[in-house]
Amino acid sequence: MTPFPLTWLYAPGDRPHTVTKALASGADVVIIDLEDAVAPDRKTYARKATAERLAEPQPVPVHVRVNALDGPLASADLQAVAALPGVAGLRLPKVTAPHQITRIAETTAPADGGAPPLHALLESALGIEHAYAIACAHPALRGIALGEADLRADLGIRADAGLDWCRSRVVVAARAAGLAPPPQSVHPDTRDLNGLAASCAHGRTLGFLGRAAIHPRQLPIIERAYLPTEQELDEAETIVKAAVTEQGAQALPDGRFIDAAVVAAAQRTLSLARRA
Repeated sequence: MTPFPLTWLYAPGDRPHTVTKALASGADVVIIDLEDAVAPDRKTYARKATAERLAEPQPVPVHVRVNALDGPLASADLQAVAALPGVAGLRLPKVTAPHQITRIAETTAPADGGAPPLHALLESALGIEHAYAIACAHPALRGIALGEADLRADLGIRADAGLDWCRSRVVVAARAAGLAPPPQSVHPDTRDLNGLAASCAHGRTLGFLGRAAIHPRQLPIIERAYLPTEQELDEAETIVKAAVTEQGAQALPDGRFIDAAVVAAAQRTLSLARRA
């Protein structure tokens, strides 16, 4: 997997043809969904089809979102897919407490190795309150992210801005735990590309990196929003060159002050641009 995945494309597990298209879409990560995107009477088929698909390594990293951990289906999902060669990660929905992560990590770890990479989705007020504890729960946990549709319903939020505190809370929890910046939750209107671009720009200001998508047409919008602009690249190159020439804090000719933290941010910008 690229060290800076920007696009995470969901595909329903009960639609193998859609999964095939997703794998060829250019998404950095494909997420086969066994949960919300699959009708109750299709759950068993989705699990079986996903297990068959992921019995072999895949051309891009594939994560599987299992069903709710407190429901009757998650255990069968995990047993069917956790150890498959084509699985690069497991996405755990509606996580509310760290012990859930610990339990999954312990039950999915083979005798001769560690648990598969886990990613927790926080979709309730309780999950947000426990964000940092969840992020630190186990070394197998590689990321946390929001599930905004469920969270919006749980909190009774109508306007999008009402989620900003929760968004910042998750970004801070992830970074405090040493995890990668989380990707944004999906933009549900697949035809509202202008709205998607504006939402991504806002998410970037909050500290997110990349975004989940539910349609391939959303991918280039997300990537464009999160890749550095030409101006940002020029500024980063100027900062890094200045740091090489003279160590320590200094002022650039244009008056900007730079120190070690500014240089580190500039280096991350250049690394992100070179991610391909």
